[in-house]
Amino acid sequence: MSSVALDSGLLALGVHSSAGVVAEGGLSDAEMMLRVKAGDAAAFDYLVEKYRRPIIGFMYRMAHNAAAAEDLAQEVFLRVYRSRGSYEPSAKFSTWLYRIATNLGVNFARDTRHERPENVMNLDEPDTDTGQAPDLADKSPNVEEEIVRRERLAAIRKKVEALPERQRMAVLMHKYQQMDYRQIAEVLKLSESATKSLLFRAYETLRQELREFV
Repeated sequence: MSSVALDSGLLALGVHSSAGVVAEGGLSDAEMMLRVKAGDAAAFDYLVEKYRRPIIGFMYRMAHNAAAAEDLAQEVFLRVYRSRGSYEPSAKFSTWLYRIATNLGVNFARDTRHERPENVMNLDEPDTDTGQAPDLADKSPNVEEEIVRRERLAAIRKKVEALPERQRMAVLMHKYQQMDYRQIAEVLKLSESATKSLLFRAYETLRQELREFV
C-alpha cells in the first residue's frame, strides 16, 4: 500500500477543514512550520491550505495528469509533515517546500518516462490554479486562429519537455510559479548567477526552437 493511501487521513484535515485557519500575529511560513514542529496541527492545516493549489499546479506540469498531480502534491505534504522534527528555517519555507516537490517530481518523471502517452497534457487546457487557459486572447478566435494557437502551445509543451532536466525545472518554476532567481537558485542548489545563466540558455533554446511561432 502506498504512503499516500496509508496517510490519507492526515491530509484530509488540512485539505477539507482548514478554511478558517489563519497565521496568527502575521507569522511567517517558516514560523508556522516551527509551530508544526512543536505539534501545532492547525499550523500544518494553514500551510496545506496556502500551498496545496500551487503545488498541484506545479506537479501537474511535470506529471501531465491531474490524478497523478493530486497524489504527488499529497505526497509532498506528507513528506513535509514527516520532516517536521528536523525542520530548520535556514531558507524560506517555500524554497524548502519546492525543493521537496522538485525532487519528487523529477523522480516521478524518470520512473514513468516510458509509460506516459505523448499527448496526455495539452497546454491549452485550463490552468489548475486559475482556471484560465494560457495565452488565450480576450476575443474568441476564429477557426484558423484556434488551429495556430493549438499548434503553438503543443510546440511549446514539446520543446519545454525536451530541455535538459535542470533547465526544464528552472523554466517551470520561473514561468509558471513566478519564483525569482534567488528562490530557484536555492531549490536547485545553484548560485544566482548560475541560475540566471541556466534560464538564459533555456529561453534562448526555446526562442530558437520556436522561432516560427514567435
